[in-house]
Amino acid sequence: MSYRTVSWTRLSRSLHDSRPRIPAGLMGARVLIELGARTRPLVVAGRYDRAAIMAAACKAATGIQERCGVSRAEAMSSALKATWQVAKAAHRAAAH
Repeated sequence: MSYRTVSWTRLSRSLHDSRPRIPAGLMGARVLIELGARTRPLVVAGRYDRAAIMAAACKAATGIQERCGVSRAEAMSSALKATWQVAKAAHRAAAH
């Protein structure tokens, strides 16, 4: 009867490597978007201003691309995620 050995180091490294990563530039993009949201609010009268959200994401994507050196698609993905996070937080804040 053969025995199978378990490498706990290999197992823990594979679990660590499979953990989801924070997309490039996401944290920095939130700060840029929060600063830009002061001039053009992302939530107006309790509703999301989608044009403002897209404009803020496009502006942040350019910054992400320059800082992180990622593709436009990846930068836009991170920027949209960050913009919607900021918009949802503003929506919740306006509700209370």
